[in-house]
Amino acid sequence: MTDSWLALEPGADPVERARTLRRAHETFTEAGTVPRPVRAVVADSWRRSVRAGVGPDGTASVELMDGDLGAYRAEHPLARVMPLVRELLGTFAADGEHLLAVCDAHGRLLWVEGHPATRRRAGRMNFVPGARWAESAVGTNAPGTAVAVGRPVQVFAAEHFIRRVQPWTCAAAPVHDPRTGRVLGAVDITGGDRLAHPHSLGFVQAVARAAESQLALFTPQRSPAEAAELTALGRDEALLSADGRRVRLSRRHSEIVVLLAHHPEGLTGEELLCALYEDEAVPSVTLRAELARLRGILGPGRLASRPYRLAMPVESDAAVVERRLRAGAVTGAAAAYPGPLLPGSRAPAVVRLRRRLADGLRAALIDCRDPDLLADWAHAPWGEDDLDVWRALAATRPTPAVRSRLAALESELTAQSAW
Repeated sequence: MTDSWLALEPGADPVERARTLRRAHETFTEAGTVPRPVRAVVADSWRRSVRAGVGPDGTASVELMDGDLGAYRAEHPLARVMPLVRELLGTFAADGEHLLAVCDAHGRLLWVEGHPATRRRAGRMNFVPGARWAESAVGTNAPGTAVAVGRPVQVFAAEHFIRRVQPWTCAAAPVHDPRTGRVLGAVDITGGDRLAHPHSLGFVQAVARAAESQLALFTPQRSPAEAAELTALGRDEALLSADGRRVRLSRRHSEIVVLLAHHPEGLTGEELLCALYEDEAVPSVTLRAELARLRGILGPGRLASRPYRLAMPVESDAAVVERRLRAGAVTGAAAAYPGPLLPGSRAPAVVRLRRRLADGLRAALIDCRDPDLLADWAHAPWGEDDLDVWRALAATRPTPAVRSRLAALESELTAQSAW
């Protein structure tokens, strides 16, 4: 095959290939080996699916419903390009008895549209808005695999890891943020064997590129009154985007901007000193020097004094998580949380903010008892030793791997108590 991302080479018999793939899938699920002619991209995805604890008889779970789904979709960047996606892909889906689907970066389906009869059939396997189709949840599938590998991909018949999905064929392409390059989600076309054609993969890839181009058109038209964007979750050096410019801040400047964004009313020099430095003997001249350097980086008129404050609105990713938690949108909050706030910072006030945000999110996850959300937290670096989360996960998804990890954590706790 000339392109490993395509499901069928020209001239291949789809019926015979589907039969061969079913045998290969059974071999893999029974013996763990991947026979030919399974493509490398599919074999790798099957292995990731097994490592994530996905079983071949599983099913997708619906995570976002009603108001939670509506609120999350309204805030998602891809909502701005949905009219374009519908214009380019919607008619093709409806006329061909296919489905148009758009997912977020976590594989959650946000929109599923198309032929009514096909939608009803897809609904029986929970291919519906709000359902989670990440590889870690339902194994190999085009939208989930596309966001996992960051590449356009077709998945044909028994290449799907879950058996109930194997009558379907799909093609999906990721959509990237034109400013940061991160994956925002994917556009997908799902239907029958006729989609196992190079044109369907090229089509969704073209739609994804068109969506990225339209997102890029939205980005530069930012007026000075619009909020700058502060990205500080999961990274030690924050990114500040304003007026079409992205600035990577130093660790100390990251702490200062995070604190001033959290206190738009401003902080006095003495308050900032206490918030930033563990050592009370740090002289005020040290802070003034840092603020002078930061003022030069931000540009004129961006950092005011007496009290120190940001002279521009700033929307931080931490604030987004907090806002969604207050609204009860736990899934949306978890989706917006890539990691702790400035994890390497030891500034007292930043440490307090980091703990408050993490504790609030983990408490909400434990309360909602969603096994996929709990698993995401438990398998992240910040959650691998979180005993309470592992206990909640074991109560909702008591797989051997989860029970084994919980037992190890409880054994460690017992040993520590003995000392």
